[in-house]
Amino acid sequence: GEGNLSKERETWFHDFLNIESEEAQMIKDTDKLYSKGSRWASELGGAVERLWGSITKSGDEDSLRVTYQFSEHMVPLINGLPKNAPIIATHSMVACAAVAAGFTNVINLVIDNHAQWFVVVPGALNLVQGPSNYHSFLKMGVPEDQLALAGHWIPRDLVEGIPDACARRIARRKAGKPIRIIIPVGGAGAQRKFIVNMVGALSKLVKEGKVQLFLNAADHEHMKEAFLGALEKNGMDYATVKDMKGVRDFKEKMLTEEPEKNVTLFTFDEYFSAVATTDILCNVADVLACKPSELAFYPIPKLMIRRVGDHEAYSALRASELGDGTLELRHVPLAIKYVNLFWDTNLLEVMNNSIEKNNKIGLYDGCKNAMKIALERAEKTK
Repeated sequence: GEGNLSKERETWFHDFLNIESEEAQMIKDTDKLYSKGSRWASELGGAVERLWGSITKSGDEDSLRVTYQFSEHMVPLINGLPKNAPIIATHSMVACAAVAAGFTNVINLVIDNHAQWFVVVPGALNLVQGPSNYHSFLKMGVPEDQLALAGHWIPRDLVEGIPDACARRIARRKAGKPIRIIIPVGGAGAQRKFIVNMVGALSKLVKEGKVQLFLNAADHEHMKEAFLGALEKNGMDYATVKDMKGVRDFKEKMLTEEPEKNVTLFTFDEYFSAVATTDILCNVADVLACKPSELAFYPIPKLMIRRVGDHEAYSALRASELGDGTLELRHVPLAIKYVNLFWDTNLLEVMNNSIEKNNKIGLYDGCKNAMKIALERAEKTK
């Protein structure tokens, strides 16, 4: 829930993946295929990467039909809820399932910054994060009454922490303290080669005390092993955190102190902790180094590294134009050049100033606005 907006209503987090069922297994199997394609594209590059990039940005009308037909199989996971309950879906598949089940107040939080048919849902109100998606969907033929501009999808704690986090980052830079870079692995567990090479390239700055690394290997065993190999190869000492208590304790310590080691590796056995760790640590990190996925919209200075799918390039462009991130950096030496710029110039201060300005106009309030819209629609149908 979003504070006072939902205090009089019972709010449920309904996670399809955590329901033991054939339907949830269908989602997991499909996600494995997508993850495999992403890893192949990232590791092999060349023609494979170009083919995967083309596939990921060519979602036409048929892709929407396939998404809807797939989602109809998910109806049993949601069919028992009251049909007039507001549904805020974080993926178009969930929104399609809700519409197919007969829900009358469905909000679809549209992902990415590249307009494709399969990310919008007929019969739902489709909320987008930026104006380019808004006018692109209008041009494609999405009805105006099924489309609205809301802002970025950001966890509430991150938004509420923006003023203090930006002030801490600016103060750290002026004091010459190490630049804290959080490097999360995406849900697909791709980018192994790029990230491992980048960690190695950062080793000199880490040993000089100019950079601290927060490495989130998530629940990917192959990325945990890859990180360990890179750290040992480059002679980098590190500490390890393996549970949510450790993550929360680490965050509290980082508010006033420095980490035990200049490198901290976060690794988990299940996916929820893996995802939550990045959200929790962003406000005590100085830079988020990630591919231009949904993290490209986060209110933290971002080093936008090599994409895994051509559709992601547009999210990096938005971050750069808003002043809170770089353009896509497709090669490790260029990423390292930007880290040096963060150390040698006032670029991090400029990015944090941009974040504070964006926050004042509500650019990061997408989740709050989605909740408000859903409840307003519910009141109208009473």
